[in-house]
Amino acid sequence: MSALAYVDHTQDLDAWARSLSISREAVELYSASDVIDLHIDSFIWTRIFGYDLRKRHGHGLLNACFYSQADLPRLREARVTGGIWVITTNPLRTSGGRADVFAGNVRQLRSILDSVPGDVVFVKTAGDYARARETGKHAAWIGVQGGNALDRDEAAVESMGDEIVRVTLVHLSTSSLGVTSSPAALGRRGEGLTDRGRDYVRRLDSKKIFVDLAHIDRKGFFDAVEVHDASIPLIVTHTGVTGVHPHWRNLDDEQLRAIADTGGTIGIMYQSSFLGDPLFSGKLSSIVDHLEHIVKVVGDDHASLGSDWDGAIVPPTDMRTCLELPRLVQEMLGRGWSSERIQKIMGKNFLRSLALLRG
Repeated sequence: MSALAYVDHTQDLDAWARSLSISREAVELYSASDVIDLHIDSFIWTRIFGYDLRKRHGHGLLNACFYSQADLPRLREARVTGGIWVITTNPLRTSGGRADVFAGNVRQLRSILDSVPGDVVFVKTAGDYARARETGKHAAWIGVQGGNALDRDEAAVESMGDEIVRVTLVHLSTSSLGVTSSPAALGRRGEGLTDRGRDYVRRLDSKKIFVDLAHIDRKGFFDAVEVHDASIPLIVTHTGVTGVHPHWRNLDDEQLRAIADTGGTIGIMYQSSFLGDPLFSGKLSSIVDHLEHIVKVVGDDHASLGSDWDGAIVPPTDMRTCLELPRLVQEMLGRGWSSERIQKIMGKNFLRSLALLRG
Protein backbone atom coordinates (compact mmCIF):
# COMPACT_ATOMS: atom_id res chain seq x y z
CA MET A 1 0.00 0.00 0.00
CA SER A 2 1.42 3.39 -0.97
CA ALA A 3 -1.58 5.72 -0.73
CA LEU A 4 -4.60 6.12 1.51
CA ALA A 5 -8.21 6.55 0.42
CA TYR A 6 -9.99 9.55 1.91
CA VAL A 7 -12.08 12.57 0.96
CA ASP A 8 -10.31 15.91 0.59
CA HIS A 9 -12.88 18.21 2.17
CA THR A 10 -10.81 21.30 1.43
CA GLN A 11 -12.07 21.06 -2.16
CA ASP A 12 -15.54 22.08 -0.96
CA LEU A 13 -15.44 23.95 2.33
CA ASP A 14 -19.14 24.77 2.23
CA ALA A 15 -20.09 21.10 2.00
CA TRP A 16 -17.65 20.28 4.78
CA ALA A 17 -19.18 22.92 7.00
CA ARG A 18 -22.71 21.67 6.28
CA SER A 19 -21.77 18.07 7.03
CA LEU A 20 -20.57 19.11 10.51
CA SER A 21 -23.29 21.73 11.11
CA ILE A 22 -20.69 24.45 11.62
CA SER A 23 -19.83 27.72 9.90
CA ARG A 24 -17.67 28.18 6.84
CA GLU A 25 -15.52 30.48 8.98
CA ALA A 26 -14.73 27.56 11.28
CA VAL A 27 -13.68 25.19 8.50
CA GLU A 28 -11.65 27.92 6.79
CA LEU A 29 -9.74 28.60 9.99
CA TYR A 30 -9.36 24.90 10.71
CA SER A 31 -8.07 24.12 7.23
CA ALA A 32 -5.54 26.97 7.47
CA SER A 33 -4.19 25.74 10.81
CA ASP A 34 -1.54 23.31 11.92
CA VAL A 35 -3.60 20.57 13.57
CA ILE A 36 -1.34 18.55 15.84
CA ASP A 37 -2.34 15.87 18.32
CA LEU A 38 0.11 15.17 21.15
CA HIS A 39 -1.21 11.68 21.94
CA ILE A 40 -2.62 9.17 19.43
CA ASP A 41 -2.85 5.70 21.00
CA SER A 42 -4.30 3.73 18.06
CA PHE A 43 -1.20 1.53 17.66
CA ILE A 44 -2.11 -0.30 20.86
CA TRP A 45 -5.03 -1.94 19.02
CA THR A 46 -2.72 -2.92 16.18
CA ARG A 47 -0.62 -4.80 18.73
CA ILE A 48 -3.59 -6.43 20.46
CA PHE A 49 -6.07 -7.13 17.66
CA GLY A 50 -4.26 -6.35 14.43
CA TYR A 51 -6.16 -3.05 13.92
CA ASP A 52 -4.94 -1.87 10.52
CA LEU A 53 -3.97 1.80 10.84
CA ARG A 54 -4.02 2.15 7.04
CA LYS A 55 -7.65 0.98 6.74
CA ARG A 56 -10.61 3.29 7.19
CA HIS A 57 -12.70 2.02 10.11
CA GLY A 58 -16.21 2.84 11.24
CA HIS A 59 -17.36 3.27 14.84
CA GLY A 60 -16.65 -0.36 15.70
CA LEU A 61 -18.79 -2.46 18.01
CA LEU A 62 -19.06 0.19 20.73
CA ASN A 63 -19.96 3.34 18.76
CA ALA A 64 -16.40 4.66 18.86
CA CYS A 65 -16.11 4.18 22.61
CA PHE A 66 -12.72 2.83 23.76
CA TYR A 67 -11.44 2.26 20.21
CA SER A 68 -12.08 2.88 16.49
CA GLN A 69 -11.76 6.66 16.83
CA ALA A 70 -8.81 7.25 14.52
CA ASP A 71 -6.82 5.66 11.71
CA LEU A 72 -4.59 7.10 9.02
CA PRO A 73 -7.31 7.58 6.35
CA ARG A 74 -9.63 9.37 8.79
CA LEU A 75 -6.81 11.48 10.20
CA ARG A 76 -5.93 12.50 6.66
CA GLU A 77 -9.57 13.28 5.90
CA ALA A 78 -9.78 15.29 9.13
CA ARG A 79 -6.66 17.11 7.99
CA VAL A 80 -4.67 16.34 11.12
CA THR A 81 -1.29 17.63 9.97
CA GLY A 82 0.78 15.97 12.67
CA GLY A 83 0.59 13.69 15.66
CA ILE A 84 2.64 11.83 18.24
CA TRP A 85 1.98 8.13 17.72
CA VAL A 86 2.39 6.34 21.01
CA ILE A 87 3.90 3.01 21.97
CA THR A 88 2.40 2.05 25.32
CA THR A 89 4.45 -0.14 27.67
CA ASN A 90 3.15 -3.42 29.09
CA PRO A 91 4.31 -3.31 32.74
CA LEU A 92 3.80 -7.04 33.26
CA ARG A 93 6.87 -8.01 31.26
CA THR A 94 10.38 -8.19 32.69
CA SER A 95 12.66 -5.19 32.16
CA GLY A 96 14.61 -7.08 29.52
CA GLY A 97 11.42 -8.28 27.86
CA ARG A 98 10.02 -4.76 27.77
CA ALA A 99 13.15 -3.46 26.04
CA ASP A 100 13.07 -6.18 23.38
CA VAL A 101 9.35 -5.75 22.71
CA PHE A 102 9.78 -1.98 22.55
CA ALA A 103 12.43 -2.29 19.84
CA GLY A 104 10.11 -4.54 17.85
CA ASN A 105 7.21 -2.13 18.28
CA VAL A 106 9.27 0.77 16.97
CA ARG A 107 10.14 -1.27 13.90
CA GLN A 108 6.52 -2.27 13.35
CA LEU A 109 5.13 1.24 13.75
CA ARG A 110 7.81 2.70 11.50
CA SER A 111 7.02 0.05 8.90
CA ILE A 112 3.33 1.01 8.94
CA LEU A 113 4.05 4.72 8.68
CA ASP A 114 6.67 4.22 5.96
CA SER A 115 4.33 2.04 3.90
CA VAL A 116 2.20 5.03 2.83
CA PRO A 117 4.87 7.57 1.78
CA GLY A 118 2.43 9.56 -0.30
CA ASP A 119 0.45 10.46 2.80
CA VAL A 120 2.65 10.08 5.89
CA VAL A 121 6.20 10.95 6.82
CA PHE A 122 8.06 10.03 10.00
CA VAL A 123 9.50 13.17 11.60
CA LYS A 124 11.77 14.11 14.49
CA THR A 125 11.99 17.90 14.56
CA ALA A 126 9.99 21.06 13.92
CA GLY A 127 11.92 21.48 10.69
CA ASP A 128 10.93 17.98 9.59
CA TYR A 129 7.32 18.87 10.31
CA ALA A 130 7.53 22.06 8.24
CA ARG A 131 8.80 20.08 5.26
CA ALA A 132 6.02 17.52 5.68
CA ARG A 133 3.46 20.30 5.84
CA GLU A 134 4.79 21.85 2.64
CA THR A 135 4.22 18.57 0.81
CA GLY A 136 0.76 18.07 2.31
CA LYS A 137 1.63 14.96 4.32
CA HIS A 138 0.76 13.87 7.85
CA ALA A 139 3.83 14.25 10.08
CA ALA A 140 4.21 11.36 12.52
CA TRP A 141 6.40 11.56 15.60
CA ILE A 142 6.84 8.53 17.86
CA GLY A 143 6.40 8.71 21.62
CA VAL A 144 6.56 6.27 24.52
CA GLN A 145 3.96 5.91 27.24
CA GLY A 146 5.69 4.33 30.21
CA GLY A 147 9.40 5.04 30.57
CA ASN A 148 9.86 1.60 32.10
CA ALA A 149 9.96 0.34 28.51
CA LEU A 150 13.66 1.18 28.78
CA ASP A 151 14.49 1.10 32.48
CA ARG A 152 16.67 -2.02 32.33
CA ASP A 153 19.96 -0.09 32.43
CA GLU A 154 21.67 3.05 31.19
CA ALA A 155 22.38 1.48 27.82
CA ALA A 156 18.66 0.86 27.23
CA VAL A 157 17.91 4.58 27.60
CA GLU A 158 20.81 5.48 25.34
CA SER A 159 19.43 3.14 22.68
CA MET A 160 16.41 5.37 22.17
CA GLY A 161 18.20 7.75 19.86
CA ASP A 162 16.33 10.69 18.36
CA GLU A 163 13.59 8.53 16.85
CA ILE A 164 11.58 9.13 20.04
CA VAL A 165 10.26 12.65 20.62
CA ARG A 166 8.79 12.17 24.08
CA VAL A 167 8.57 9.75 26.97
CA THR A 168 5.75 9.69 29.52
CA LEU A 169 7.73 8.72 32.63
CA VAL A 170 5.04 6.54 34.20
CA HIS A 171 1.66 5.28 33.05
CA LEU A 172 -1.15 3.64 35.04
CA SER A 173 1.15 1.61 37.27
CA THR A 174 4.04 2.47 39.53
CA SER A 175 7.45 1.47 38.18
CA SER A 176 11.14 1.61 38.99
CA LEU A 177 11.04 5.27 37.92
CA GLY A 178 8.24 6.61 40.09
CA VAL A 179 4.66 6.54 41.26
CA THR A 180 1.56 6.85 39.08
CA SER A 181 -1.23 9.32 39.78
CA SER A 182 -3.79 6.55 39.33
CA PRO A 183 -5.51 4.64 42.14
CA ALA A 184 -3.08 1.82 41.32
CA ALA A 185 -0.47 3.71 43.39
CA LEU A 186 -1.70 1.45 46.24
CA GLY A 187 -0.45 3.37 49.24
CA ARG A 188 2.69 4.74 47.59
CA ARG A 189 1.21 8.15 46.81
CA GLY A 190 3.67 10.88 47.75
CA GLU A 191 6.85 8.88 47.16
CA GLY A 192 7.50 10.63 43.85
CA LEU A 193 10.43 9.81 41.60
CA THR A 194 13.00 7.23 42.57
CA ASP A 195 16.71 7.93 42.19
CA ARG A 196 16.56 5.95 38.96
CA GLY A 197 13.65 8.14 37.85
CA ARG A 198 15.60 11.31 38.54
CA ASP A 199 18.54 10.04 36.53
CA TYR A 200 16.15 9.02 33.76
CA VAL A 201 14.89 12.61 33.51
CA ARG A 202 18.45 13.89 33.20
CA ARG A 203 19.19 11.37 30.46
CA LEU A 204 16.09 12.29 28.47
CA ASP A 205 17.09 15.96 28.76
CA SER A 206 20.57 15.21 27.48
CA LYS A 207 19.09 13.39 24.47
CA LYS A 208 16.63 16.21 23.72
CA ILE A 209 13.61 13.99 24.31
CA PHE A 210 10.57 15.62 25.89
CA VAL A 211 9.93 14.59 29.49
CA ASP A 212 6.16 14.10 29.54
CA LEU A 213 4.59 14.49 32.99
CA ALA A 214 1.18 13.04 32.23
CA HIS A 215 0.11 10.22 34.59
CA ILE A 216 2.70 10.89 37.30
CA ASP A 217 1.76 11.63 40.92
CA ARG A 218 2.09 15.20 42.14
CA LYS A 219 5.26 14.59 44.17
CA GLY A 220 6.92 12.89 41.21
CA PHE A 221 5.82 15.74 38.97
CA PHE A 222 7.68 18.29 41.04
CA ASP A 223 10.65 15.97 41.57
CA ALA A 224 11.00 15.92 37.77
CA VAL A 225 10.67 19.70 37.58
CA GLU A 226 13.44 20.02 40.15
CA VAL A 227 16.02 17.86 38.35
CA HIS A 228 14.99 18.82 34.80
CA ASP A 229 17.23 21.04 32.64
CA ALA A 230 15.37 24.34 32.93
CA SER A 231 16.68 25.51 29.56
CA ILE A 232 14.38 23.13 27.66
CA PRO A 233 10.60 22.62 27.86
CA LEU A 234 8.63 20.08 29.84
CA ILE A 235 5.30 18.94 28.45
CA VAL A 236 2.14 17.15 29.53
CA THR A 237 0.66 15.54 26.46
CA HIS A 238 -2.81 14.42 27.58
CA THR A 239 -4.56 15.53 30.73
CA GLY A 240 -7.40 17.56 32.20
CA VAL A 241 -7.18 20.38 34.74
CA THR A 242 -8.48 20.39 38.30
CA GLY A 243 -9.52 24.03 37.96
CA VAL A 244 -12.43 22.72 35.88
CA HIS A 245 -12.83 19.21 37.30
CA PRO A 246 -10.88 17.78 40.27
CA HIS A 247 -9.69 14.29 39.34
CA TRP A 248 -6.65 12.10 40.04
CA ARG A 249 -5.78 12.31 36.35
CA ASN A 250 -5.78 16.12 36.14
CA LEU A 251 -3.27 18.92 36.82
CA ASP A 252 -3.66 21.79 39.30
CA ASP A 253 -2.76 25.41 38.61
CA GLU A 254 0.68 25.15 40.23
CA GLN A 255 1.52 22.32 37.87
CA LEU A 256 0.29 24.32 34.89
CA ARG A 257 2.58 27.19 35.88
CA ALA A 258 5.53 24.83 36.28
CA ILE A 259 5.13 23.59 32.69
CA ALA A 260 4.58 27.08 31.30
CA ASP A 261 7.69 28.39 33.10
CA THR A 262 9.83 26.00 31.02
CA GLY A 263 8.22 27.05 27.74
CA GLY A 264 6.27 23.82 27.49
CA THR A 265 2.67 23.05 26.62
CA ILE A 266 -0.23 21.04 28.05
CA GLY A 267 -2.43 18.84 25.86
CA ILE A 268 -6.05 18.39 26.86
CA MET A 269 -7.44 14.89 26.37
CA TYR A 270 -10.96 13.86 25.33
CA GLN A 271 -11.97 11.31 28.00
CA SER A 272 -15.42 12.52 29.07
CA SER A 273 -15.23 11.49 32.73
CA PHE A 274 -11.84 13.17 33.23
CA LEU A 275 -13.31 16.35 31.78
CA GLY A 276 -16.16 16.28 34.32
CA ASP A 277 -18.97 14.91 32.16
CA PRO A 278 -20.97 11.69 32.54
CA LEU A 279 -18.94 8.90 30.95
CA PHE A 280 -21.24 8.24 28.00
CA SER A 281 -22.68 11.73 27.46
CA GLY A 282 -19.69 14.05 27.29
CA LYS A 283 -19.61 17.33 25.34
CA LEU A 284 -16.80 18.74 23.25
CA SER A 285 -17.42 22.10 24.92
CA SER A 286 -15.89 20.54 28.03
CA ILE A 287 -12.59 20.11 26.18
CA VAL A 288 -12.65 23.83 25.47
CA ASP A 289 -13.50 24.54 29.12
CA HIS A 290 -10.23 22.88 30.11
CA LEU A 291 -8.28 24.69 27.39
CA GLU A 292 -9.86 27.95 28.53
CA HIS A 293 -8.70 27.37 32.10
CA ILE A 294 -5.11 26.90 30.94
CA VAL A 295 -5.36 30.15 29.01
CA LYS A 296 -6.68 31.97 32.07
CA VAL A 297 -3.91 30.63 34.33
CA VAL A 298 -0.81 30.75 32.09
CA GLY A 299 -1.85 32.44 28.84
CA ASP A 300 -2.56 31.10 25.39
CA ASP A 301 0.99 29.94 24.58
CA HIS A 302 0.75 26.75 26.64
CA ALA A 303 -2.43 24.90 25.66
CA SER A 304 -2.60 22.13 23.05
CA LEU A 305 -4.61 19.09 21.93
CA GLY A 306 -3.79 15.63 23.31
CA SER A 307 -6.77 13.50 22.37
CA ASP A 308 -5.78 10.01 23.55
CA TRP A 309 -7.74 8.70 20.56
CA ASP A 310 -8.14 4.93 20.90
CA GLY A 311 -6.59 4.95 24.37
CA ALA A 312 -9.69 3.19 25.77
CA ILE A 313 -11.39 6.57 26.16
CA VAL A 314 -15.04 7.54 25.77
CA PRO A 315 -14.97 10.79 23.79
CA PRO A 316 -17.73 13.42 23.68
CA THR A 317 -20.91 12.45 21.89
CA ASP A 318 -20.52 15.36 19.47
CA MET A 319 -16.90 14.44 18.65
CA ARG A 320 -16.75 10.67 18.68
CA THR A 321 -13.89 10.48 16.16
CA CYS A 322 -11.21 12.64 14.63
CA LEU A 323 -13.54 13.46 11.73
CA GLU A 324 -15.48 15.93 13.90
CA LEU A 325 -12.41 17.93 15.00
CA PRO A 326 -13.41 21.14 13.17
CA ARG A 327 -16.29 21.44 15.64
CA LEU A 328 -13.69 22.34 18.27
CA VAL A 329 -12.79 25.42 16.26
CA GLN A 330 -16.47 26.36 16.03
CA GLU A 331 -16.75 26.14 19.82
CA MET A 332 -13.67 28.33 20.27
CA LEU A 333 -14.97 30.91 17.80
CA GLY A 334 -18.28 30.90 19.65
CA ARG A 335 -16.43 32.02 22.76
CA GLY A 336 -14.98 34.98 20.94
CA TRP A 337 -11.46 33.60 20.71
CA SER A 338 -9.13 35.13 18.17
CA SER A 339 -7.85 33.15 15.21
CA GLU A 340 -4.34 33.60 16.60
CA ARG A 341 -5.25 31.93 19.91
CA ILE A 342 -7.07 29.12 18.16
CA GLN A 343 -4.16 28.40 15.83
CA LYS A 344 -1.74 28.34 18.75
CA ILE A 345 -3.83 25.72 20.51
CA MET A 346 -4.41 23.65 17.39
CA GLY A 347 -0.70 23.21 16.75
CA LYS A 348 1.59 26.21 16.97
CA ASN A 349 2.18 25.93 20.72
CA PHE A 350 3.57 22.42 20.36
CA LEU A 351 5.74 23.44 17.41
CA ARG A 352 7.19 26.32 19.45
CA SER A 353 8.02 23.97 22.33
CA LEU A 354 9.52 21.42 19.95
CA ALA A 355 11.69 24.08 18.31
CA LEU A 356 12.97 25.03 21.76
CA LEU A 357 13.83 21.38 22.44
CA ARG A 358 15.45 20.26 19.19
CA GLY A 359 14.67 22.60 16.31
